[in-house]
Amino acid sequence: MTLNEDSFTNWKHREEIAESMIPLIGKLHRERDVTVLLHSRSLVNKSVVSILKTHRFARQIAGAELSVTDTLPFLRALTALDLGPSQIDIGRLAETHRADDRGLSVAEFTAEAVAGATGANKIECREGRDVVLYGFGRIGRLVARLLIEKAGSGNGLRLRAIVVRGGGGRAGEDIVKRASLLRRDSIHGQFQGTITVDEANSKIIANGNEIKVIYADDPTSVDYTAYGIKDAILIDNTGKWRDREGLSQHLRPGIDKVVLTAPGKGDVPNVVHGVNHDTVKPDERILSCASCTTNAIVPPLKAMADEYGVLRGHVETVHSFTNDQNLLDNYHTSDRRGRSAPLNMVITETGAASAVAKALPDLKAKITGSSIRVPVPDVSIAILNLQLARETTREEVLDHLRDVSLTSPLKRQIDFISAPDAVSNDFIGSRHASTVDAGATKVEGDNAILYLWYDNEFGYSCQVIRVVQYVSGVEYPTYPAPVA
Repeated sequence: MTLNEDSFTNWKHREEIAESMIPLIGKLHRERDVTVLLHSRSLVNKSVVSILKTHRFARQIAGAELSVTDTLPFLRALTALDLGPSQIDIGRLAETHRADDRGLSVAEFTAEAVAGATGANKIECREGRDVVLYGFGRIGRLVARLLIEKAGSGNGLRLRAIVVRGGGGRAGEDIVKRASLLRRDSIHGQFQGTITVDEANSKIIANGNEIKVIYADDPTSVDYTAYGIKDAILIDNTGKWRDREGLSQHLRPGIDKVVLTAPGKGDVPNVVHGVNHDTVKPDERILSCASCTTNAIVPPLKAMADEYGVLRGHVETVHSFTNDQNLLDNYHTSDRRGRSAPLNMVITETGAASAVAKALPDLKAKITGSSIRVPVPDVSIAILNLQLARETTREEVLDHLRDVSLTSPLKRQIDFISAPDAVSNDFIGSRHASTVDAGATKVEGDNAILYLWYDNEFGYSCQVIRVVQYVSGVEYPTYPAPVA
């Protein structure tokens, strides 16, 4: 047999194994509300090839490829346990078992590693929490996709309604157009599933989820209990109101909390999941998820500050253009944003640097920032230039950030890539807040320059969902526990 035939036979064997994993992953998710992860990447509803690619990607961050033959025994061991709602990383299980010298079997080690999610320790499935989207633009539709994707067992977040302005035309036509925009996206591709429209009842049905479309030009005119909605979390995607007074208008019958997908003003808490989400008070009813750039830079900034100390820093974002800019030159209230977005690089401001203080109040370093909008529709890069409190080396910094991306509490926020030819399109659909580009990283003495890619639409939407899961009480613990 030739080498090529050996490689092909090996591939077919791994395909067969990955195929056998799909029903096990699906059953755990549907029946027990368990999300199976591989190095923080969900394997729920993934294809055979996606599962194999996710395993292979581990080679870039861990130094060695992780095989489905390594992880399948741990997945099988999980199915034999009395598991409660949780997130379980089979990649981490395989790696920690390999490093363990006690001679435990896979079944014994797995039972011990996830003991907090089994038997008397397990969390009982909670009643689903209603969610309302106020606004249905770029972020609103991506958040909707994520909510529908994560409906799973039905015990988590449930998208019940979207609120949009009256279109002026027939409601049926309006709903059809909005459903079409949910179904197809020029950047993020086709919706994974089926979407139908119930024009008579003003509903979009996506993968069995009935979503009421409510027309309102004023948040104070809606009584959500009239639609059977109760104790809901409302996600404001419009950015029209950013202070407590304005956002309080959403606290109508049926709404318990309001989450803003833009930087909050005044005393509105700006929350970056993974960094300061656990400081949100249980009785806080209004909060902000800050900006996409704040979410991109704060986790790696914290990782560097914790390890090396940071005396000062500057962030320069090279940011994709947004709907706030004009397609062609025309009047705009802001400087430069009136110039054609797809034809120009446009210098503009960013509030991300000043927002760092809200997310990292213990960081005393002064952080400055600026931004350039460039002619790409999605994915941005933040260049974080830091003066550290001690000298280090490039190798040490990369090893530290690689470890953070694999085992720390920030592993869902920070990704790591060492591909020599990575470009912006490669990060469309990334679920991390940002990805460290190892090849571009520069370190000399006490100066470190990090290049951080981020999908400013989808990655940010994932951070929003994580905040909503946390404040709604449906963010389940992860096993093995991250290394603090």
